Amino acid sequence: MRGRVWLSLLAVAILAAAIFAGAGRLPGAPPAAARPPTTPDLQGFARALEPRPFAFPADHGPHSNYQTEWWYYTGNLETVDGRHFGFQLTFFRRALLPAPVERSSELAADQIYFAHFAVTDVGAGQHRFYEHFSRGAAGLAGASSEPYRVWLEDWSVESLDAQGTTVHLVAEQDGLAIDLQLQASKPVVAHGDRGLSPKTDEPGNASYYLSFTRMETTGRVVLDGEALDVRGESWFDHEWSTSALGPQAVGWDWFSLQLDDGREIMLYRIRREDGTIEPVSGGTLVEADGSTRRLTADQIDVAVLDTWTSPETGGEYPSRWRVLVPDAGLDLTLEPWLADQEMRVSFPYWEGAVQIRGRSAGRPVEGNGYVELTGYAISMQGIL
Repeated sequence: MRGRVWLSLLAVAILAAAIFAGAGRLPGAPPAAARPPTTPDLQGFARALEPRPFAFPADHGPHSNYQTEWWYYTGNLETVDGRHFGFQLTFFRRALLPAPVERSSELAADQIYFAHFAVTDVGAGQHRFYEHFSRGAAGLAGASSEPYRVWLEDWSVESLDAQGTTVHLVAEQDGLAIDLQLQASKPVVAHGDRGLSPKTDEPGNASYYLSFTRMETTGRVVLDGEALDVRGESWFDHEWSTSALGPQAVGWDWFSLQLDDGREIMLYRIRREDGTIEPVSGGTLVEADGSTRRLTADQIDVAVLDTWTSPETGGEYPSRWRVLVPDAGLDLTLEPWLADQEMRVSFPYWEGAVQIRGRSAGRPVEGNGYVELTGYAISMQGIL
């Protein structure tokens, strides 16, 4: 399986070479220059060096002078009779050059877009996932800020209001589809230091990171022709950067948790090769009134209670957690709605819906969330 993974990464590099050249088709064999680099070339791209003011809808849109950007939508949904679904629709942008270059072909592009679409059907015990690639040219894929829109062919997110607080999500593949409307119920959250989220202590090795941490969601999930009305809550992350993991980092664990006491928590832990955690790891606590508090690594304890091993990739993933945030009075147990929510795409990772039970300030609390786990099937070093 690991050989297949690296062949998939090589295919991404081949696509990049073809897009840059404006080729109508992908070449049959990769040139040496198209092989994945072991470290990203960051020269010429903007860096996230210090906190900055944000303006909307402009900052919902693309930041093309940064090398990497993603728009991440995840959520937990239910039918009226309690059938539970998780969903993910994510768009990634990767710049090939720090500035546009004039070329004659309308298919030539300076940006690669790819997207991941997944639905977890808890009742059926199924996690279905898809990946698409395209070039930021000829209308095939792209992003805009006014109006806010991100698309890759027929997968899209599109704003329904001027500020980008209400959006329409659409994706369909092989009889699986979502058609959802999401409306933010709290203001934008700026994580880290007023939106500057460090990945290491090195200046510039950081991202700008914004979220809508609770979005009321209604719409439909379609499963092989069966249309189901659903409602629930979603989470939106938008992050852009020109950075890389630290030299010892192999992956990360990311948690987005929505509690029924009205609070949300974002946690991330960047894991090193020796089993330690990058000191800059941390998170954000969002109170019911929308106010926020930054959490540092020493304020959070995450204990792994169980694991699941993928029969496809061999990756051994955490599969149950106890999360303690003593300063916030939180003692939570997280468990996947379904053990196998592995995304077996170009770089395999686990991204899935979780259910939450525990105590908040001494009172019982429940909720739902999403967890992302990278670097368990293959190291992310040299990929991001």
